[in-house]
Amino acid sequence: MKLKYIVPMLMAVLSLGACKETWVDTKPNGAPTTAYFWQSEEDVNKAVAAIYVPMRYESTWGRDLFWTQNASDDLIVGRVKADAENIKNFIPTGREGYLTSGWNDLYWMLNKANQVIQFAPSAVNVSDAVRNRALGEAYFIRGFSHFWIAYMYGTKTQGVPFDKPENPEYEKRMPPQLPTVMDNYAQIVGDFQKAADLLPLFESYSAADRGRAHKAAAWGYMIKTLAYWAQYDASKWAQIPELADKIKNEGHRALITGKANAKENYSSVFKVANNWSSEYIWSVTSGITGGSEFPGVVLENKGWGIYNGWGYFQPTEELYEEYEANDPRREVTILKFGDKFTFFGQERTFFSTNSLSGFQIAKYMEPYTYGTNGNAGSNTYINPSGDYPTTSLNLPLMRYAEILLFKAEALIQQGKNGEAAAPLNEVRSRAGLAAIASPTMNDLKHERRVELACEWTDRFMDLKRWGDVAKINAPLHGRIHANSTDPNSAYTIQTVWPARKFDPNKHAAWPISPDEISRSNGAYKQTPGW
Repeated sequence: MKLKYIVPMLMAVLSLGACKETWVDTKPNGAPTTAYFWQSEEDVNKAVAAIYVPMRYESTWGRDLFWTQNASDDLIVGRVKADAENIKNFIPTGREGYLTSGWNDLYWMLNKANQVIQFAPSAVNVSDAVRNRALGEAYFIRGFSHFWIAYMYGTKTQGVPFDKPENPEYEKRMPPQLPTVMDNYAQIVGDFQKAADLLPLFESYSAADRGRAHKAAAWGYMIKTLAYWAQYDASKWAQIPELADKIKNEGHRALITGKANAKENYSSVFKVANNWSSEYIWSVTSGITGGSEFPGVVLENKGWGIYNGWGYFQPTEELYEEYEANDPRREVTILKFGDKFTFFGQERTFFSTNSLSGFQIAKYMEPYTYGTNGNAGSNTYINPSGDYPTTSLNLPLMRYAEILLFKAEALIQQGKNGEAAAPLNEVRSRAGLAAIASPTMNDLKHERRVELACEWTDRFMDLKRWGDVAKINAPLHGRIHANSTDPNSAYTIQTVWPARKFDPNKHAAWPISPDEISRSNGAYKQTPGW
């Protein structure tokens, strides 16, 4: 039984986010619509706009894709949530909506990108400039969505389904499941290279076009793909330093510095005014009525009766203690009882009546500082509806600091520890910390953890690719206060998440929905071990 194909492309473009498929689909049923579409630059621009739509969904970078990252040692679920707890404990069935919805929407994006790649070259009444940029954006989004699917569900011995219109059999077959995730990574790197060749630099975009794919983003995700590939093929590390230098020298990306102090330098990364700073590589473009709801998802549940936070993804004592005592990044990243913060124009002292760990992610709180007298309605940087708690802050998915750390890691992995000092210490220097002359992998692991904590950089994947099973399985702790309404109350360190049983032979990747396997009539194989 073959997979069904999606509704005709024109309807999908006009409906944008209306299509939520429940099967793998990487090609369109294009024949009925090509005579009526791809006839102008407007048509091409509409098709390209469609490929970005799922970036803002709750099922993708609004929340759900983060549940797999929550399986690290940095975070706990935060509220009773069975599906999320099953993922955290490595006992999902694969049918959890938090897994299936992201899978579906990522393939939807990949399919839309394939449509542009298939039809934009022959579109009529289109300038070369518009055509090339459209293709560059499509190659980027195809690589980007494919990357997320591949690393979450692919293994050394089994890849994920993928097809493309460049293949002669594209219209005649179901997307094949590739033999190994390395085959997926090779395709992804190739797509990012094509994207980089076609896309402009970020600074060439007008304000209206910010948020589109650009060269530095393509190079950045090429680096990340190579780093993930390198766990199976160490030769891939050699390609990363040169790409990192291109991002700096040609892409003009740099850390935010020059503020009053180290804490301000770091906290500036997560301010609305710096959505498009020199540190920006890629993010979910946000706004008060659109974009990622993640800042509200991690906010204190019910927001102290002022604004509807959801209370998920709470930091652990292990993460808090990872920071050096004088590292200002800790207070920017994590709120603990007694910390001062501004909430709708009023200074407050943090406490929580419902945090299971005694902590809250603080990185995305800046949009909530605006307003007067503690009145949420006076804040024009947030969605008035707490049921969809988006803000004006772009959600960072990759920033220049991660590029520097990948460069340092690549050099260390090649035995060039002395050369790795420069990129690693550039990150440490911004935080006001002492330089390390010849960093080791332990130094790199520490720096990556504290610099990128609670971001969409996937600490869990880091632990898996480094083979740090003991850290994954260790029990996780929090601060349990005697009085949850008193910021100054005494606390004890207690286990807030028991030890787990991560098995690298079984849990190397997440399970594909059994329903997906069934729909393929057995052509697709389940993730090994599941």
